[in-house]
Amino acid sequence: MFSHFEGVVAEKQPGSIVVDCGGVGYLLQVSHTTLAEAPAVGERMKLYAILSVREDAMELFGFASKEERTMFERLRAVSGVGPKMAMQVLSALPVRDLSIALAAGDANALTKVPGVGKKTAQRLVLELRDKVDESMLTGSGIKPAQTATPVGNAASEAIEALMALGYSSQDAAQMVSRVADKSDRADELVRFALRSMS
Repeated sequence: MFSHFEGVVAEKQPGSIVVDCGGVGYLLQVSHTTLAEAPAVGERMKLYAILSVREDAMELFGFASKEERTMFERLRAVSGVGPKMAMQVLSALPVRDLSIALAAGDANALTKVPGVGKKTAQRLVLELRDKVDESMLTGSGIKPAQTATPVGNAASEAIEALMALGYSSQDAAQMVSRVADKSDRADELVRFALRSMS
């Protein structure tokens, strides 16, 4: 029903932004990542949107990028994960870090999200690890929020390097996940990952 809202930021609160579009203020629930990317009140912003309709409520959710919106939809499609939990996941793990965790099968990274237990984390990995797009692994166009729990910049860079060498995003993520504990430098992770394949 709604694709995006573009207007002036009228209010910013933890977890929400009000965007004034032609005199109408739309309240959108947002992740910490999107909130961190939002400009100051009075400046213009474009938010991609999803309308969630339940029996007792209609809520708008806003996203700074199409990748974040797509990931929200995929999270919400997993059994037992509603829009609130999907937004909590995106607040704790920006799209890129979440994508790396999913592609690498790292359920432990997901258990750090408030409200996500071991079984839910395993279900998320099981259902979404094959649905991670390359664009989500290489960056969503938004910077991780300061409050985010990063999976690791070195791991991200190592995955990108392996993809540049011709490996698929999923293969690269799996290769790096096997050697992630051996170093905190991207170049060394790439070396260890390639060595493990020979």
